[in-house]
Amino acid sequence: MTDTLLETPLAALHRELGGRMVPFAGYTMPVQYTPGIMAEHLHCRTAAALFDVSHMGQAELVGANGTQDAAAALEKLTPADVQGLKPGRQRYGLLLNETGGIVDDFMVANLGDRLFLVVNASRKHIDLPLIEAALPAGVRLRTLPDRALIALQGPGAVAAIETLFPGVAALSFMGVWQGDGLVVSRSGYTGEDGVEISVPAEAAEALARRLLALPGVLPAGLGARDSLRLEAGLCLYGNDIDETTSPVEANLVWSMGKRRRMAWDFPGAARIRDELDNGAQRLRVGIRAHGRQPARQHTEIHAGGAAVGEVTSGGFGPSVNGPVAMGYVARGHAADGTPLELMVRGKALPAAVAPLPFHPHRYAR
Repeated sequence: MTDTLLETPLAALHRELGGRMVPFAGYTMPVQYTPGIMAEHLHCRTAAALFDVSHMGQAELVGANGTQDAAAALEKLTPADVQGLKPGRQRYGLLLNETGGIVDDFMVANLGDRLFLVVNASRKHIDLPLIEAALPAGVRLRTLPDRALIALQGPGAVAAIETLFPGVAALSFMGVWQGDGLVVSRSGYTGEDGVEISVPAEAAEALARRLLALPGVLPAGLGARDSLRLEAGLCLYGNDIDETTSPVEANLVWSMGKRRRMAWDFPGAARIRDELDNGAQRLRVGIRAHGRQPARQHTEIHAGGAAVGEVTSGGFGPSVNGPVAMGYVARGHAADGTPLELMVRGKALPAAVAPLPFHPHRYAR
């Protein structure tokens, strides 16, 4: 099966740097380098880590009358306020189905003359045709398979890239800079300050080498990316959100624009409105076990001996020096501090609902 896997433009560089390559979302990707996942995770928290996220789907929406037509078209599929997105700004949104389930989460940026989209690797074959089917005459979806995506994350990331591309440091969180064929957003998936850089595929390796040559920058793989986003309380599609999960259950109502929640003109609005008015049956929560044993995905969550939910993401949090997890529990057990038991290998491990994130976000506000 390995010969059917795709490779990103940085695959050769990963191997040169000693990356351990594994299959992920149809690609061969580095899960870690020689220092190991914990060292890469902690380096991102203290300096700067470079991640290859070129497997993500990139696309542009172009309207005949500028971005407003494109934004109005995208709003047919999402409760995000895309029309209110100003040039040079980016926003997180959810694609929804007719029953209010999450088809995917995505990022959208207003580049002035077009909208720039980033969707998940495992869902781009679903998302992009879904968006294209919703477009009216005069609005076009242009996929960008010839672009790579590099994330530089950590407290030293922006100061480092500013030496190469002056102007990036002036961005606030979710701001977007364009220049030298790049689209740079001050965003990421680690909870740290940092940037994501869309770059032409043929220029990706040279750019990655320039970034890795900067003081304090080291490569990091999928393993550290996952533990960082878990500590930051960020959802992973397919684990924490899917087509059965609503934005209310997932505690992602903040991604729905106020104007959209007044009009209720998006897919699944009836279910979402009902859950906002009457409460969802289950909610995504953070969970801290009292011991050192991590609880992984699909671990049953009990309260008082009865099953009340399931872990969707779990592992060891290097920055908090202990196990962390997220999962869904029945609404009556979702308050912070609620005692729970995690059924790990037949044993009930004491735990409690904990506030998210586990590690504070350090975005540039």
